Formats: sequence, C-alpha cells, structure tokens
Amino acid sequence: QVQVVESGGGLVQPGGYLRLSCVASGTIDNINTMAWYRQVSGKQRELVASIDRFANAKYAEFTRNRFSISINNELKTVWLQMTDLETEDAAVYYCNADVWSGTDRGTYWGQGTQVTVSS
Repeated sequence: QVQVVESGGGLVQPGGYLRLSCVASGTIDNINTMAWYRQVSGKQRELVASIDRFANAKYAEFTRNRFSISINNELKTVWLQMTDLETEDAAVYYCNADVWSGTDRGTYWGQGTQVTVSS
C-alpha cells in the first residue's frame, strides 16, 4: 500500500510564492516519476510539472520559469516551488507518484492541497 500526502497550500497574494511538498510512503522500492497536477472546479486536471528519479524535470508551458520541481529519492519527497503566483494559478494541487513495489508498478494520488491566489 502506498500513500501520498501533499502539504504547503494556502492563501497568497498575486506575485507571492508558495512551496508545496509531497511525501510518498509505504511499500516503495523505486520511484519512476513524481508529478504535480492542478485542477480548477469544473475543469480537467492538468499537469504542472513532473520529475523522474534522475531529476529530469518537465514543465507545463504556463509555468513560464516561475515554478521549480525537485525530488529527494531517499525521502520519497517532491517539492514544487512556485513564485510570481498569478490568480490563474489558484487551484487544488495534486501529487502523483508512479512507483515500483516489488514487481508491481502503480500510480497513486494524494488528496490535494488548495492554493488560493488573491489580494
């Protein structure tokens, strides 16, 4: 069983910053990738950034060098540093972990953390 828990969301003013954290725990032998998605009510969930266990990162176009994703494989933790936040960045941010447990590969989601950008 694998659990994924996000933290770090909150209310921030436009132009501000937040750092989201995500920890995967349970029976995990190897991480393939961990990623951050976001979803606004009534819209589809969209990829924000992903990173593999070799720290190769990919970003959605809308992050425009404002966001940075990082990973610590030993801690099974991924962070999303968000700067210069815009009102359009407000959403529930979800962490996704694609991991190996023995010979089983699975994808797991956290419950999400709310990010509100408002003056």
